[in-house]
Amino acid sequence: MQFGIFTVGDLTTDPTNGSTPSEHERIKNILTIAQKVEEVGLDVFALGEHHNPPFVPSSPTTMLGYIAAKTDRIILSTSTTLITTNDPVKIAEDYAMLQNIADGRVDLMMGRGNTGPVYPWFGKDIREGIPLAIENYALLHRLWREDYVDWQGKFRTPLQGFQSTPRPLDGVPPFVWHGSIRSPEIAEQAAYYGDGFFANNIFWPKEHYMRLIGYYRERFEHYGHGTASQAIVGLGGQAFMRKNSQDAVNEFRPYFDEAPVYGHGPSLEEFTEQTPLTVGSPQQVIDRYAGMRDHFGDYQRQLFLMDHAGLPLKTVLEQLDILGAEVVPALRKEFATNRPANVPDGPTHAALVAARAAAASASSAPATSASVSSASASSASPEVSALSANEVRS
Repeated sequence: MQFGIFTVGDLTTDPTNGSTPSEHERIKNILTIAQKVEEVGLDVFALGEHHNPPFVPSSPTTMLGYIAAKTDRIILSTSTTLITTNDPVKIAEDYAMLQNIADGRVDLMMGRGNTGPVYPWFGKDIREGIPLAIENYALLHRLWREDYVDWQGKFRTPLQGFQSTPRPLDGVPPFVWHGSIRSPEIAEQAAYYGDGFFANNIFWPKEHYMRLIGYYRERFEHYGHGTASQAIVGLGGQAFMRKNSQDAVNEFRPYFDEAPVYGHGPSLEEFTEQTPLTVGSPQQVIDRYAGMRDHFGDYQRQLFLMDHAGLPLKTVLEQLDILGAEVVPALRKEFATNRPANVPDGPTHAALVAARAAAASASSAPATSASVSSASASSASPEVSALSANEVRS
């Protein structure tokens, strides 16, 4: 089980004193937070990609490259990489470069973003969001696995004998998560390729995400990648902690009320009741998140949003100390208890390299009826199969 932090990189005024960090200060603070993630024993740091105020991370690979040089162990990820408005050729090259720089400690979360105006800024139409996500990822998937690619699609110029450089480290592309908060088509896409599905369940009640994740698990098995319980699932989360729960509530309330994403909406009490946001003692956070697998099954990655809404850097670092010292060790123990042996661990580069070697060894053995059946199941088109995803919309 992997635990970590994701940041959207918002630049928000501290509602308690009216101070607003400069872009430079916010960027440097994010770099400090990432290094703290490794210091306190977490596994993953994920950085958003935004091209509009009030957010600052417009160039994730630049920031993650710096973090790679300052850390030794944590996985560097995104939350998310905009598969719709970025050229898949540039994604292939940028993240293969980062993967080589970081000695494999890189994966990506693909997403469509949540800001409509970004699409025309990059020459795209938001009404084509789902088709863009499907076509662009189909090309990216091939660019990382084929030395020379011929390509013709709807949304970019054709390619003839094109090779992206550098090639993925050890011939193994970065692991990909497909992130979504509402779209079954994206769950379908993740299942089709056997990739991970990251449900950023920080806005809506658990029942919505139970249906979405359940659908992904079902389709993962349908395409022959393993059983539904072996599908690779990640979840978002949020917490704010103090030793005494009421102190946490009192301290966090003004930040919640003015947060750029969910401020001026439901009350803090209503929001914490309906979403995973947990404001209270460390034990309350442990209890809340230990119960996640009762709703979603055993999963592989839990990321927390901790540095948003104008919280001062000092406060964020204190939260990470609590998370690393008290919460995550307890959750690791809880999630390891009665975890089925066939449920995979969170993806790492070393594990992917080993899996490729095992697959190559198995492919040299005589084909079995099971392997033929699996290959047949994987031949369906995600564009066609996505039509059945409508049944899980809500």
